[in-house]
Amino acid sequence: MRYINAPLKLEFDIDKNSEEFKREYDSLSSTDDDSIGEWLRLAKARGNTDESDQVLLTLIVELHRKIDEMNAFIRGEKQTLLELTCRADIEGINYEHIKLKDGVFEDSKKYYGRIEMPFFPKRQVPIYFRAISKTEAKILLLHERDETDWNAYVVARERVMIREMKAKKDGN
Repeated sequence: MRYINAPLKLEFDIDKNSEEFKREYDSLSSTDDDSIGEWLRLAKARGNTDESDQVLLTLIVELHRKIDEMNAFIRGEKQTLLELTCRADIEGINYEHIKLKDGVFEDSKKYYGRIEMPFFPKRQVPIYFRAISKTEAKILLLHERDETDWNAYVVARERVMIREMKAKKDGN
């Protein structure tokens, strides 16, 4: 399998068919994100945003989300994530797999985890995966929006890798 270097961190735990894991996974989905996000998704589906500047619209939506976060903070409301027992550095990724620097997986076990992704907007991506070795796992489940962003991130990291290889070749 070919992996692309990716400086990501993974928090995870063995999936015990926990209702808590499923609840958190669902709460981190794009449909439960917030009302403005859902409104924007529906407006795009209806074609109501075709005349709009998409970058500006996205920035306004993100500002709205930040204001909602500040209001929740002021009211003392905070989304708390489950405490996951394991943390690891991801060494490489591809469209369907992740590879850790250290071998901490138990072969064939199913896991639930979260990856903090560096794309805009920055967010925790919930993920279900199955270990195929001590260091490698196959992605089983991602939300639709997260899968699209994951694939875009893989492409971006591939471009970085190609530029680095080209620079090394040109430098020699």
